[in-house]
Amino acid sequence: MTQAPAASKAVRRRHDREIVALAVPAFGALVAEPLFVMADSAVVGHLGTAQLAGLAVASSLLMTAVSVFVFLAYATTAAVARRVGAGDLQSAIRQGMDGIWLALLLGAAVIAIVLPTAPALVELFGASHTAAPYAITYLRISSLGIPAMLVVLAATGVLRGLQDTKTPLYVAIGGFVANGALNAGLVYGAGLGIAGSAWGTVIAQLAMAGVYLVVVVRGARRHGASLRPDAAGIRACAQAGAPLLVRTLSLRAILMIATAIAARLGDADIAAHQIIISLWSLMAFALDAIAIAGQAIIGRYLGADDAQGARDACRRMVQWGIAAGVVLGLLVIVSRPLFIPLFTNDQAVQDVALPALLMVALSQPVCGIVFVLDGVLMGAGDGPYLAWAMLATLAVFTPAALLVPVFGGGLTALWGAMTLMMTVRMLTLWLRSRSGRWIVTGATR
Repeated sequence: MTQAPAASKAVRRRHDREIVALAVPAFGALVAEPLFVMADSAVVGHLGTAQLAGLAVASSLLMTAVSVFVFLAYATTAAVARRVGAGDLQSAIRQGMDGIWLALLLGAAVIAIVLPTAPALVELFGASHTAAPYAITYLRISSLGIPAMLVVLAATGVLRGLQDTKTPLYVAIGGFVANGALNAGLVYGAGLGIAGSAWGTVIAQLAMAGVYLVVVVRGARRHGASLRPDAAGIRACAQAGAPLLVRTLSLRAILMIATAIAARLGDADIAAHQIIISLWSLMAFALDAIAIAGQAIIGRYLGADDAQGARDACRRMVQWGIAAGVVLGLLVIVSRPLFIPLFTNDQAVQDVALPALLMVALSQPVCGIVFVLDGVLMGAGDGPYLAWAMLATLAVFTPAALLVPVFGGGLTALWGAMTLMMTVRMLTLWLRSRSGRWIVTGATR
């Protein structure tokens, strides 16, 4: 009678150690990403308002382009982790190289599109006549770093699949420091203005990609994996990533619809929404760190033909997600009166934001479950289901959000629709996890 509980505790402790070892460095690397934009903004902001406005437009376009290809990290993590679990490190790294070659091809395609269309893209995003020249300059130069950014995504997926989230953290920290120093030196020291900021970011991104390539190439040589591009392997990576691309685009559509509805509600509402979405995104990084651990751990268990280990790990990570969501929700409730004044002194904005933030706080345990199960199913390579589930969620959210202004609802009602969206996601993911259909063992799905 006493052995089973003791064994159960030992299993939980083992899973806890794995989750913490992977999730904590992953969180640090995730937070480092938006710090790049913040560093650029801090440097460029002193050049003038037009330059800062141009940076805002260009960086939004760049971040949108890169976020669309985040599947390079997700799909690569799952595929590599499976082969690690199967004990085939040579195939694991070969799979990772296919992902990196795909990243280079996609990056080259993006450059070919962005360079000639930069003025039209900037105009589409509504840049003013004074800001547009700066936005075009920054966009064109920074686009040269997109292949490096995509290589970083794919290589990060390789290392996560190899159960290594510390190296991406160190690279992200080094890249952030280099980016800040290069920006300051080129913008002010060399007098290049906003072009200097763009070149500084490109150089930092190239350096990060270079470090990743050195690490992956060393691993490939150590385990006898080929470095040459393989058309079949690259095609398989693209096919595995396609459903995750659909998932990501659907999620981006939801966020864009929410922002568009908030803008229709009034200036105070859109200002409050911007504050809330910033906080929501920060909390998402914390929950996404557990999801990243889930991708790596679940993929490894399934690759090792350990279905029960995958189930146990899934159960434990869901418990972590709920606990993290409860803690984040309580922090939001307690800090609401202190948090909002950091961003605005406008009482109208504060009055709109306070009740909406309460809705956000209450939804965090749901968000915790969603992020974890999303990571679990990604780790299992269950991309097609994730794509269909997100499309169904988009179909539910869109009419609910559009009805908010029709019935005179405010920002709190809009975030009620966002909570509905997360609840629908939770139900679709929970039903899938309960069904067990995601559990497909072996080195490949």
